[in-house]
Amino acid sequence: MESKNGAIVGKHMGFSHIAALHAEAVDRFYREHLNPYINFHRPCAVAEVVEEPNGKRRRVYRPCAAPLEIFTQIPDCESFLRTGVSLAELESIALKHSDTDAAIAMQQAQKRLLSGIARRSA
Repeated sequence: MESKNGAIVGKHMGFSHIAALHAEAVDRFYREHLNPYINFHRPCAVAEVVEEPNGKRRRVYRPCAAPLEIFTQIPDCESFLRTGVSLAELESIALKHSDTDAAIAMQQAQKRLLSGIARRSA
């Protein structure tokens, strides 16, 4: 399956060069804001390949859902989690904020980050 995460990051961060001195701030933004938003709140469509009776294959898209919601639909999904991480813990993280509130918080953090980068680069 081809990953679209590069497009998501490019959409949010832009495609221009960010100097190495800003790497720690960008990494912190990813860990604290962008990754949780993408994993718990940003809806995405997942294609299912269906083979037609005539042999052709086509993609059928399920309803859009956040990656965590899609993950929980996998049978025995907890067996795929890292040791020490529970499904209940992930669901509690997702329920801390509504999808809209999480998007607003991520956008505000992004503006603070990018204005800090612009201010230090000038």
